[in-house]
Amino acid sequence: MWRKAVLVALLAMGMGYLYHTDSELPARMLNYISQSLPQMELSDSSEPRPPALEEAIAQAWQTLITTPARRWGRVAVGVNACVDVVVSGVGLLQALALDPGPGRDHEVLHSKEDLKEAFIHYMGKGAAAERFFSDKEVFQRIARAAAEYPGAQLYVGGNAALIGQKLASNPHLVVLLCGPVGPKLHEMLDEQIVVPPESLQETDEFHLILEYKSGEQWGSSKAPQANRFILSHDVSNGEMSTLETFVASLEEFQPDLVVLSGLHMMEGMGRDLWEERLKEAVVAISDVRNEVPIHLELASMTDRDYMNRILQEQVIPIVNSIGLNEQELLFLTQSGGGPHADLTSWDGIPDVGRVSDILLWILEEHGRADPESEADLTRIHFHTLAYHILATVEGHWGNQEAAVASGARVASSQACGLQTVDINKVILKAPLSFYSSFSEPRESLAVDPTRPVTVWRRGNVSFHLTPVLVCKQPLRTVGLGDAISAEGLLFSEVTHPSL
Repeated sequence: MWRKAVLVALLAMGMGYLYHTDSELPARMLNYISQSLPQMELSDSSEPRPPALEEAIAQAWQTLITTPARRWGRVAVGVNACVDVVVSGVGLLQALALDPGPGRDHEVLHSKEDLKEAFIHYMGKGAAAERFFSDKEVFQRIARAAAEYPGAQLYVGGNAALIGQKLASNPHLVVLLCGPVGPKLHEMLDEQIVVPPESLQETDEFHLILEYKSGEQWGSSKAPQANRFILSHDVSNGEMSTLETFVASLEEFQPDLVVLSGLHMMEGMGRDLWEERLKEAVVAISDVRNEVPIHLELASMTDRDYMNRILQEQVIPIVNSIGLNEQELLFLTQSGGGPHADLTSWDGIPDVGRVSDILLWILEEHGRADPESEADLTRIHFHTLAYHILATVEGHWGNQEAAVASGARVASSQACGLQTVDINKVILKAPLSFYSSFSEPRESLAVDPTRPVTVWRRGNVSFHLTPVLVCKQPLRTVGLGDAISAEGLLFSEVTHPSL
């Protein structure tokens, strides 16, 4: 009985706080709680509580996720594609006769020892990372060991190919994929994907995906959450060799939307190559018709000069939309001297206020938040384990609630290996109250489980946040970011005639 009294007291205190953030929210929450209390009856039983909040969010998503008035019909995606070999990271390293030890990050991997140290470094953080392996022969030996490892699986890989696969699951879409497509990858691609003959090559590019589970331990390193470490010796993708083919094919294909990825692969090729190739990439991207929106999918990078060049001088200002996770967002602000650049890493779940500050800075300093700006960037889709944010410049994009909710829904279902969200297999980890900024002036905000997209505005930029129902025992984490961005784009629509 005393437990019920404590619960009622806590609810009363919470309602008083929430009244100051949204005068209607307490009434909606009380109505929701009154309906849920029969399911949440407290007793001395050791049975776990029914997932009432998770169920409310999952049901609300169903209502929120609506098809945009104008849908894409033809989407062109490029330019990184490969075959992913997915294995247990710890298992593979043990098979390579490596012993656990201290972790250390490496911008480029030159040996098995470098691989071990970088894997341990990121496993201890529970963070995703991708690195280039410089020694072709050593990489091939590691790849053979991975392919022969018990339980190893082959999948479509590369951001472009993964986004293309996700988009092609929608029967109304025609998808063009440009990238180095070998025979095995071609065999695995969806039938709706069109591959130009110029993109086909005799051999496949292989990427090794070393996965680890939440709580998995190797030596003194223990993973706080499930994730993966990716390595490759991939020259075709590293040089973005099919970029010009991709852009040349757009004139005939006539897409409604262009999705570009693979810039991160050039980083491992050395400064001399990426400096020149980045200039050529900018010229190629600039040739895309102005009325066709371009989405850029970012990925893990370590060279601040390279990222700063992408941010300030080269690519980000000439695309309309970007997708990125918390590691990429932090590295971007560190490279460009933006807000919270002094942070070395996120402490647990990234603070919403800090994330909001960085997103606003990108759109104001390198995007089109100022109507007089010559930059084209008007949309950022940010995703982290516990929540997603869609930040857009007012008047350029529509259906944002559906777009951000659809991305969160696919993260919840795909991580569990399901087509739909199973509320018994997921858990809510997002903060239910937060601030719009890390510093004053700031707005106090809350998540309403019955309307789980929280909206706020800062200047000319609107923010849409939704929590993620995190899979308790994820089956596969690789490709989640690509699926999130693909879903978000599917439910987005351009509302501004000039983007």
